Amino acid sequence: MSASSGSSTLAAAQGTPAGTQTNFWAIWNMSFGFLGIQFGWGLQMANMSAIYEYLGASPDEVPMLWLAAPLTGLIVQPIIGHLSDRTWSPRWGRRRPFFMIGAILSSLALIAMPNSSALWMAAGLLWILDASINVSMEPFRAFVADLLPANERTRGFAMQSLFIGLGAVIASAMPWMLTNWFGVAASAPGTIPTTVRLSFYVGACAFLSAVMYTVFTTTERPPEDLATFEREKAESAGFAAGTREILAAARAMPATMRQLALVQMCTWFGLFCMWLYFGTAVATNIFGATDPSDPRYQQGIEWGGVCFGAYSAVTFVFSLLLPKLAKAFGPRTTHAICLLAGAAGLASVSLITTPSLLLLSMAGVGIAWASTISMPYVMLSTALPKGKTGVYMGLFNFFIVIPEIVAALGFGWVMNNLLGNNRMAAVVAGGAFMALAALLVLRVQVPKETV
Repeated sequence: MSASSGSSTLAAAQGTPAGTQTNFWAIWNMSFGFLGIQFGWGLQMANMSAIYEYLGASPDEVPMLWLAAPLTGLIVQPIIGHLSDRTWSPRWGRRRPFFMIGAILSSLALIAMPNSSALWMAAGLLWILDASINVSMEPFRAFVADLLPANERTRGFAMQSLFIGLGAVIASAMPWMLTNWFGVAASAPGTIPTTVRLSFYVGACAFLSAVMYTVFTTTERPPEDLATFEREKAESAGFAAGTREILAAARAMPATMRQLALVQMCTWFGLFCMWLYFGTAVATNIFGATDPSDPRYQQGIEWGGVCFGAYSAVTFVFSLLLPKLAKAFGPRTTHAICLLAGAAGLASVSLITTPSLLLLSMAGVGIAWASTISMPYVMLSTALPKGKTGVYMGLFNFFIVIPEIVAALGFGWVMNNLLGNNRMAAVVAGGAFMALAALLVLRVQVPKETV
């Protein structure tokens, strides 16, 4: 299907009644950029802890070195959400300028990251990379809410989940594929592998290409009342006025959003434990590597990437089922069941000694991840006041980054003093947090339009 026909289909869909079903390809086009965004996230999540250890970090230092990611999201996402709410260009629309800027900066950071020669350099580049990804990513959440009626948003967010799963499959498994399918030779022990460098270069191209596809195939509709929009834009111009508007939105947070906050915080505590330590846990606890200079360490890290690819593949497939499950059981119950599957998957990792069996554990994580990147936003989107979707989606990110900050500041102490630097124990702790999130989601009040 051509780009022009996808755009015209979406333009037509924007004027149809809520009961009319939006064309599949229109939703495909508006969501495709997430393939590139997740390529960047996937490479980061699967490889950054190992990159830090290759550069000399100890396990208890790794959480602090990840601090850039949540701090960046805490600052950048509400600001970008507010700015995108107050942006309109007849040619480029509201959200798409932010897609483009973030994609260009992210691609440059991905090229530079695997060439880091010191810990401070890698941590600084992670800060830049995360800020750039956030510039692209947060407007994408508001993009679906802008363009689709409430009864279509489950399909829209599920399509985003599909592309997130597909991008993560390729990104996570790419170092392993380069070694085993394309014969890329092993690097010198204790150095950042060539396979990781090449994967980041490919990721830079994929990020920019996918985002630009969405930019050029999807149009946005103008504000319903352009005069009112321009007046409100002028009133909120400047740093002080923008800050006041963001703080006012935080004070007026809808009840559904407050209830989802605890669910998100527990979920992301669990996910962050997994992302921090799963790859290195596979290398040390299952492959038996003693340190990053051991050849088994690279083998374990690469297999950990394959496992991340496996859960992302499950996410890709399961995303196709989510709209039907949400329609049958409601987004709240659906999300609770999926989170329990993820908790079981992470808890089972400690019982496994054969690497291939980890793929079964990751199936549960893939189900939970598919729901985490769609169902909370389905429940939230209809509860938000009109015209403030961007800023509220940015504020909603607080409940992702706050647990990440707490983990980054405090989990090193937990690792050193309570878990004996046992990376596998940290992964299991992540499963416990995810189980708690499953219980908390059952108390969320879901707007009727989403059920």
